[in-house]
Amino acid sequence: MSILDTARTQVLEQGIPLTEEQILDVLRLPEDEISGLMELAHEVRLKYCGEEVEVEGIISLKTGGCPEDCHFCSQSGLFESPVRSVWLDIAQLVEAAKQTAKTGATEFCIVAAVKGPDDKLMAQMEEAVAAIHAEVDIEVAASIGTLTPAQVDRLKAAGVHRYNHNLETARSFFPQVVTTHTWEERRETLRLVAEAGLEVCSGGILGMGETLEQRAEFAAQLAELNPHEVPMNFLDPRPGTPFADHEVMDSRDALRAIGAFRLAMPRTMLRFAGGRELTLGDEGAETGLLGGMNALIAGNYLTTLGRPMEQDLDMMDRLNLPIKVLNKFV
Repeated sequence: MSILDTARTQVLEQGIPLTEEQILDVLRLPEDEISGLMELAHEVRLKYCGEEVEVEGIISLKTGGCPEDCHFCSQSGLFESPVRSVWLDIAQLVEAAKQTAKTGATEFCIVAAVKGPDDKLMAQMEEAVAAIHAEVDIEVAASIGTLTPAQVDRLKAAGVHRYNHNLETARSFFPQVVTTHTWEERRETLRLVAEAGLEVCSGGILGMGETLEQRAEFAAQLAELNPHEVPMNFLDPRPGTPFADHEVMDSRDALRAIGAFRLAMPRTMLRFAGGRELTLGDEGAETGLLGGMNALIAGNYLTTLGRPMEQDLDMMDRLNLPIKVLNKFV
């Protein structure tokens, strides 16, 4: 029996995710079976997640000057990068949230390039979330690095409902990507977030030089988190970083990964994130949304340009994919 036949029975009909070994089989599918994979992944997505697409906008509260050495990131202060350190004020964050909400997005994520928040950043986050909730009907997520239990509790009390902290890559490959902190540190923050009752958002970047075996390992490790959301980024090599000369991931491998991640996490929100424009282009993005993805970041990313929000909204309209609406606000 082929892996797609097995996945149809196991995942679509029984709701049982693929194992790491089975994920690897999907990542090795021949090119002529990619369309079949996309069709199956879309069926799984519709059955277990519905047809709605969640749209999110993100903004960087603090950009650049990060003390960590994530080799893909132009915000590291350790590399010769053109990104300069910038802080936004509360009014700018509120205005960005308003503009995001106007597109129909239900999610607004505040990001800071730090190892973890200090008291100043925590206080600014609390003030920002309160100000946004006072003026905008939108959910607020956060991504501000490694947290302590007390900081998790403060963010939850402030009204943050989802926390992003990417594992970035497979545990076995992580030391080739980051040396200033460990995969285990990231995993511990995610444990604290889940225990506090916040929604867990964790994904990473594909195409950083990992093997197919490590890509399968990564998907399986993410699945173990039982995350609410997994952002899928594809490496966009940034000038000045150690990965600046990496080749862009093959679009066919990207589609295989999208299908494999959906079959590994049938009930999880899979979000198109950075690098999709470079790796997949317009046609590939449409294929991904009809191949298992059910969320996207609209507009620009933290340090790279995305597609104009209007183009993404037009694409979803063309594909007859409804945008998720905010049906509750806490």
